[in-house]
Amino acid sequence: MRLKTSHLKEPKHKELVSCVGWTTPDELYSCSDDHHIMKWNLLTSETTQVVKLPDDIYPIDLHWFPKNIGGKKQSQAESFVLTSSDGKFHLISKIGRVEKSVEAHCGAVLAGRWNYEGTALVTVGEDGQIKIWSKSGMLRSTLAQQGTPVYSVAWGPDSEKVLYTSGKQLIIKPLQPNAKVLQWKAHDGVILKLDWNSVNDLILSAGEDCKYKVWDSYSRLLYSSQPHDYPITSVAWAPDGELFAVGSFHTLRLCDKTGWSYALEKPNTGSIFNIAWSTDGTQIAGACGNGHVIFAHVVEQRWEWKNFEITLTKRRTMEVRNVVNDAVDLLEFRDRVIKASLNYGHLVVSTSLQCYVFSTKNWNTPLIFDLKEGTVSLILQAERHFLLIDGGGIYLYSYEGRLISSPKFPGMRTDVLNAQTVSLSNDTLAIKDKADEKVIYLFEALSGKPLGDGKPLTHKTEITEIALDQKGLTNERKIVFIDKNRDLYITSVKRFGKEQKIIKIGTMTHTLAWNDTSNILCGLQDTRFTVWYYPNTVYVDKDLLPKTLYEKDASEFSKNPQIVRFVGNQATIRRADGSLIHLNISPYPAILHEYVSSSKWEDAVRLCRFVKTTTAYEDQTMWACLAAMAVANKDMTTAEIAYASIGDIDKVQYINSIKELPSKESRMAHILLFSGNIQDAEMLLLQAGLIYQAIQVNINLYNWDRALELAVKHKTHVDTVLGYRQKFLEDFGKKETNKRFLQYAEGVSILWKLSPTFSKGQLAFCGHNLCKKHCSYIFALIQLWM
Repeated sequence: MRLKTSHLKEPKHKELVSCVGWTTPDELYSCSDDHHIMKWNLLTSETTQVVKLPDDIYPIDLHWFPKNIGGKKQSQAESFVLTSSDGKFHLISKIGRVEKSVEAHCGAVLAGRWNYEGTALVTVGEDGQIKIWSKSGMLRSTLAQQGTPVYSVAWGPDSEKVLYTSGKQLIIKPLQPNAKVLQWKAHDGVILKLDWNSVNDLILSAGEDCKYKVWDSYSRLLYSSQPHDYPITSVAWAPDGELFAVGSFHTLRLCDKTGWSYALEKPNTGSIFNIAWSTDGTQIAGACGNGHVIFAHVVEQRWEWKNFEITLTKRRTMEVRNVVNDAVDLLEFRDRVIKASLNYGHLVVSTSLQCYVFSTKNWNTPLIFDLKEGTVSLILQAERHFLLIDGGGIYLYSYEGRLISSPKFPGMRTDVLNAQTVSLSNDTLAIKDKADEKVIYLFEALSGKPLGDGKPLTHKTEITEIALDQKGLTNERKIVFIDKNRDLYITSVKRFGKEQKIIKIGTMTHTLAWNDTSNILCGLQDTRFTVWYYPNTVYVDKDLLPKTLYEKDASEFSKNPQIVRFVGNQATIRRADGSLIHLNISPYPAILHEYVSSSKWEDAVRLCRFVKTTTAYEDQTMWACLAAMAVANKDMTTAEIAYASIGDIDKVQYINSIKELPSKESRMAHILLFSGNIQDAEMLLLQAGLIYQAIQVNINLYNWDRALELAVKHKTHVDTVLGYRQKFLEDFGKKETNKRFLQYAEGVSILWKLSPTFSKGQLAFCGHNLCKKHCSYIFALIQLWM
């Protein structure tokens, strides 16, 4: 990826250009110390003067009023705020009419920014004050007062916080009074520029120490550049948060969100004082010290999938290369390419007006349909369909171009969604809520309706990244997510009233990815690259989980590596310096998944025996995966073989005891018990009329209250529960204190004796009045240790 820069031979402005701002992807306004505001049309290459400001107004910063107001999206911005050196800010219409000028600060107003809703304006100045204004320019509050000039300011993603500079410090101050202020030393020199992205929640800062840095919103340093030759005078995030641009003296740099540099240009422009991204994120404009306005287009983006490599060679041209036979195809588009995605045998390309869907089998005849909203911010693909997100909504399309659904949820903001907060599978769509980051909304892909009982998935802490598995049945669909503590959790998306288990399967997890062909998960945990060959093991047998993992030392990947993709048996990881590393994992677990999904249990066992000829570690891993898969699919014969192969003799004995149970319902219930699903097992026994077994299950697990509750409810075996409870307390030398047990024990005599018809260690009861009410005169044929 690189920048293709251009500027006029002769500058249109006579003095330095202080600020620039886009109205549409093809129209830009620039302001200069020569007091002129110029309009640049990139389609016609025309430059016209909008207005000449009074001679005492020297513009410093410009920010266009947001386009989406109250859910309505305008085609282009209609007015902007201009801050100036005379202590005022000016509200100016698109045609150049000054609607209002407001005395704001003592000394120059160094920056002004609208919030994302367009309901408030923040200004900062040489007087060290940070002020909040209404849309019409009325002062609402003075947020803070610093002893030094404040050079730059930005709103937080939720418009509830403001980030500003104070010398070498960065400060995040909430609008609510008495809320905690976050302040930290960010640079060794005065900080000149900052930016806070609403999509990835990351902060950029640049200063006179000639460095630019990337921070998270908790003040943790994610990246620090090497010192440049000159102070960094401008930084700006791309709208989707995937890229950012850095400006300095004769320097323009394009960087990835993690900090490493894609491209470095050395234009003859002087210092670049201000950088603005176009609304579609395809081009940059820079305000230059020598009077030029520099334009730069992002080109040579690359997409890879299996044996295909696609490169955006020009704004409207893509080159497709098949690395197997070196065949090359050129794809021409009518309009500028904005976003593209290559996966599952299809290339999806969005331009400013249309969407193109190519099959990797045929590059000549794409399917083309018009877009409702021009600027697509995200494309996600699944095997059967793909998702487009733009400023107007979320749209799910088939690869034939048919609109399938358009999910919505309360307070939906599509402009802050990215690949970490949205996940798509063949039947499910998951979206992390930006307003409440502990919540994940789940939708049926085909209908767009909320999944299950309609309630979202809620976690105890804020969630940072989500991912749905891609294969398997709908009712077995799983979602994994990382929370702000970097813990990795897994849970089922099928939710009908009953609270689903959310189970932690990893710690210090930075990045993750599901495999595209089987439900194998990989992630980077601290200094380890980990592969969960069968993550569902936690729902079957937690003890097996460590045996189903593959781990590799990841210290060679350096700090903050990211998993780019996980296709077939190869995971691609990008290091902090931007280089790609390809890791191969064993192909056998994926083959095992395929056999199990087709119920080919004999082939699965044969595969595990074949792998036994390789390393002992992989042998144990395969058998452990097969054991968990067999139990999950209720195939206890295969489970017995697998557990025996890894030496879990106690579980083999338990499986044998399950197989000897007389009724199908009883066997199923004990399989559920084996997996730890106590409530499901109890429910199954009760539905089958096996009341005593349901009671005995709770007695064996020492769930005394539940055992007594069932006995009383079904009017049977109350004395059995009381007898076991009494024996339990006697063994520990305790007395009964539970009021409920004391109540039912009144008038009941429990006689522990040997019956001539029972062997040693069995229990007989004598009946009493209360016993007769709830149970008959019975002898419980239950083994007890005497």
